[in-house]
Amino acid sequence: MTDFKSLEKDIDYYFNDKQLLLQALTHKSHKIGPDNERLEFLGDAVLDLVVGELLFYEFPQSTEGNLSKMRAGVVSEKGFMKLAQSINLGHYLYISQSEEQNQGRNKPSILSNAFEALMGAVYLESGLEDVRRIVKILLEKVYPNRDFQSLSLDYKTSVQELSQAQFFEIPTYELVSESGPDHCKEFEMILLIRGKQYARARGKSKKDAQQKCAQIAYEKLKKD
Repeated sequence: MTDFKSLEKDIDYYFNDKQLLLQALTHKSHKIGPDNERLEFLGDAVLDLVVGELLFYEFPQSTEGNLSKMRAGVVSEKGFMKLAQSINLGHYLYISQSEEQNQGRNKPSILSNAFEALMGAVYLESGLEDVRRIVKILLEKVYPNRDFQSLSLDYKTSVQELSQAQFFEIPTYELVSESGPDHCKEFEMILLIRGKQYARARGKSKKDAQQKCAQIAYEKLKKD
């Protein structure tokens, strides 16, 4: 079994049941022993509650709508991926050889699901208090400026609204190029408004590249 001491130190929690921790770190592709999907299910529910509670007390003046947006950002694939990366969670995962070759340790979905499973395991062994403490520490580490709402910002929608307001026209996206093998393609997109290029970006999918383009264009339009 892998030595999990560094991981346990990073979350300041030491499992009594190492098999429970092992299960939390076992992706379904591994095919040996129980995988982490059930713990992921539990962790998802627990984190939804814990993050909601932390935000409730952290932002006493925020409206229900703003709190919901911030929680949606934190308890998203992107949000949990960032927390997982902060503790190098991908290093400890048990995945198949094919996932290993496909950069599975860095995949947002695998990382975020593993983080949910890990917190589900902590909850099963020790209850809400330890999950609450760990999540609070990690949120302070990853988001020192408490900029949670930006996680849930849909740049494509936002840049469309700005474009309509300023130019009475919605942006268009064009695929410039795609490269790499089928299992690891990279797409390059540009964003145009009235035929003028406002952004160019690459991503692991067309949607990812479009979102990155939209973010670049959004910042430009906001300045204007």
